[in-house]
Amino acid sequence: MLGFDAALPQFEALGAQVVGVSADHAATLTAWQKTNPVKHMLLSDFRRQMLPSYGAMETNEQSPIFRYAKRAYFIIDKNGVLRWQNIKPNPLDLLDPDEVLKALKDLGA
Repeated sequence: MLGFDAALPQFEALGAQVVGVSADHAATLTAWQKTNPVKHMLLSDFRRQMLPSYGAMETNEQSPIFRYAKRAYFIIDKNGVLRWQNIKPNPLDLLDPDEVLKALKDLGA
């Protein structure tokens, strides 16, 4: 997340907004932000309503990370249409912000 914060000016120059979504409770996110100040918006999907619909949650009951959020990156246009996604099977796998910026540019942002 901190890497995306550093790249915020580049995203904003393309007219994009960076938003983080977590399965953690909002209070947990607030506490995390006190020690890891980020400039972009963080949202909680504690009830797990959004993440599964985007395929960004482990739904296999046999998995050791069942009901955990996957590391996922999405580009959603102004009309709410999903234009690009990269979902990592391991939540510890990070994507470099430059890869998302490249995808955004390739989409014609």
